[in-house]
Amino acid sequence: MNSTLYDPASMTKLRLKSLFQGIKPVTPLRLITCIIVLMVAATSTHAKTVYVDDTLYAPIRSGEGTQYRILHSGVRSGTSLELLETSESGYSRVRTPDGIEGWMVSRYLTDTPIARQRLEATNRQLEQARNELNNLRTQLEEVTTERNELRSSEESLEARAGRLSEELRNIKEVASDSINLNRRNSELREENQKLRNDLEVLTAEKERLEAKKESDFMLLGAALVLLGVILALVIPLLKPSRKTDNWA
Repeated sequence: MNSTLYDPASMTKLRLKSLFQGIKPVTPLRLITCIIVLMVAATSTHAKTVYVDDTLYAPIRSGEGTQYRILHSGVRSGTSLELLETSESGYSRVRTPDGIEGWMVSRYLTDTPIARQRLEATNRQLEQARNELNNLRTQLEEVTTERNELRSSEESLEARAGRLSEELRNIKEVASDSINLNRRNSELREENQKLRNDLEVLTAEKERLEAKKESDFMLLGAALVLLGVILALVIPLLKPSRKTDNWA
């Protein structure tokens, strides 16, 4: 074959020339379009954050292994089961509330309620504590109101006794008739003695009520302090602890 008919170097130059001739010049508009397309593509492929659901459905099988027949398609996490037997194979024999007995992977089982159930129980206890605290506050307000009313009644009785004593002194000064004076004095003394007796009874009753109210007030204060301590211990339990479970 004649070497002038086929020259590899010449053929390569011709191919490169034809390739570059087919490329169109890049204009600013085309460059901006390419940048926008690349930005849209990068945004659409941005990874989205997802989370693993804490709800698990564990099957119950007729034997210790995946090759055995499934008796229950899936027991939801948090379900209370009766543990009948634990095997070294990694399976445990359990009984469901419906009476179904079978084998389940042991690592799916735990001696304590799951975090969701503990959180719900803590929330219920917190709500109950708040209700009790509100009731105690209401009782404290009622006791305070009764104590204030009792003090007002005591002041009113003391003022009345003072007025009667002043009236008695005035009568003694202006009375000229000894008979009328003695009779009036006797009446006033009887009335005064009666009032004093009433005052003593009321004073004793007041002291008894004040002692009772003070005792109730101290009990309520102690209860409020105790509830405050309980709330301080319960509130931190509301924050669920992070726990990584490896499921089979």
